[in-house]
Amino acid sequence: MTSTTGLQTIVQGCPSTMGDDFQLNTTTLIRHAARTYGEQEIVYRTPDGGWDRYTYRDSYARIGRAANALRKLGVAPGDRVGILDWNSRRHFELYFAIPGLGAVMLQMNLRLGTEDLSYVVGHSKAALVLVDETLLSVAEAIAPHAPGVKGWVVMTDKPLSEIKTTLSPIYHHEDLLAAAEPVIDWPVIDEHAAYSACYTTGTTGRPKGVYYSHRAIYLHSTSMALNVGMGLDDCTMLLTPMFHAQCWGLPQAAVLTANKIVLPGRYMVEDTAPLTDVIIAEGVTVTCGAPAIFQPMLNYIETLAVKPDFSHLRMLCGASEPPLSLMSGFHRLTGAEIIHAYGATETTPIVTLNRLKPSLKAKLSEAERWNLKRKQGLLVTGVDFKLLDDNDEEVPLDGKSIGEICIRGPWITRSYHDMPDSADRFIDGYWRSGDAGTVDTDGYLKLTDRLKDVIKSGGEWISSIDMENALMGHPSVAEATVVGVPHPRWEERPLALVVLKPGKQLTIEQVWEHLSTSFAKWQLPDQVLFVDKIARTSVGKLNKKVVRAEYGDRYTK
Repeated sequence: MTSTTGLQTIVQGCPSTMGDDFQLNTTTLIRHAARTYGEQEIVYRTPDGGWDRYTYRDSYARIGRAANALRKLGVAPGDRVGILDWNSRRHFELYFAIPGLGAVMLQMNLRLGTEDLSYVVGHSKAALVLVDETLLSVAEAIAPHAPGVKGWVVMTDKPLSEIKTTLSPIYHHEDLLAAAEPVIDWPVIDEHAAYSACYTTGTTGRPKGVYYSHRAIYLHSTSMALNVGMGLDDCTMLLTPMFHAQCWGLPQAAVLTANKIVLPGRYMVEDTAPLTDVIIAEGVTVTCGAPAIFQPMLNYIETLAVKPDFSHLRMLCGASEPPLSLMSGFHRLTGAEIIHAYGATETTPIVTLNRLKPSLKAKLSEAERWNLKRKQGLLVTGVDFKLLDDNDEEVPLDGKSIGEICIRGPWITRSYHDMPDSADRFIDGYWRSGDAGTVDTDGYLKLTDRLKDVIKSGGEWISSIDMENALMGHPSVAEATVVGVPHPRWEERPLALVVLKPGKQLTIEQVWEHLSTSFAKWQLPDQVLFVDKIARTSVGKLNKKVVRAEYGDRYTK
């Protein structure tokens, strides 16, 4: 017997005797952790910049109170409930309280402008928004454009009488919790129902809504824990913003494996010293972030007389390719492993992780191993992919043939919410990533560029990503980007923007000399501009659209 689901034919075999109707709800994760490992600690940053701690058992009681309070406010299954908050303990509690009711946790990206954030609230039809006191101005800017929001809940340690805001109607989070019961009879939610929603932060068009199911989050958490090797002895610090892409799935994976958890609250890149200090003090063994946060941490560690022992620390690194100097620097000074990862809002986000296969340990030299770490890594179990050329034909996985990375799986989106004109982003059940890459014979994915960022010069391709990372390998370079801009003869030529480290100097000839070890002479950028800063997107990625717009006439004027 067969049936058809989506684009796949499903073969019906002999019926099993298992509880296949037992729903994969995320509430199961926190309930089990609190019941079995209730004494496990959760460390969190306080509003005054200090640190405090409580237990899974304490957290679960507050989660129950929060869910009961939200229910009294009228939150029902299917409702969207927004959160404007940092990586706080309240945010962590709401990760389970809101979806536990069958409602949808709307992740509101603080890096979006007022117009886009207002669009997200309106498009998602958010019924309620919980907002940290420090972000009231953000909520107040959104409110006039969000008539569908029925109430605003202020999260603060201050009494409501001390809160000044134009928001209305307004509620006080801690007062609501104090009046609510800690015990709740959680509903059984259809595992295919949405757990949370996150909107993309692309540089073109409106943000697109990705709605993650309970099933997707549950399975993604299991895969994350398995592939990172997370266990009971680990301590996970949630460094990536919790308002975007599930904080890369670490909150749920950490709860699944009953880790000690560290919540850094509100922080800036300039706060790397206290963040690094707490990694040392609390024995953090798993964290996640981008090179933009890890590099300042390394710079701080270099100033310490006694270097910390991070030999058990695994640092998931994404958003952009981590420079070899960053990865080797952490390993040399602390023993930490930076694990290059790849994913997107549409993929929950884990797709690949770069771990060394046992079969390669004896084959590769030390230099070859470090070079391998530049790749995005091995596809995680449960996800499928293919590389497609311009004609949507599959290209061989030989490490040379370049194609668009197309992905499908139980935690990969199949559509965008309420956006019927986005069908071109999908093909045969696969999501089109817009990334160009290769997969070698050992199974390692290597991004060569965003499709729109590959530089085509004289009919030949130049990888801007590889050139950027080569530039970042220079000891005088703090930041770099490479874009292709129009050229009257060669169609496009690479243009490099470089930010130097304080007190350092560099000439274009020295840049060419440095790049010549990895690139042919014809591939070298015709111009290298030394600038004070480079534009970035709302999530911290280099904004090449802005760079191209500003410098697009360098070779034509």
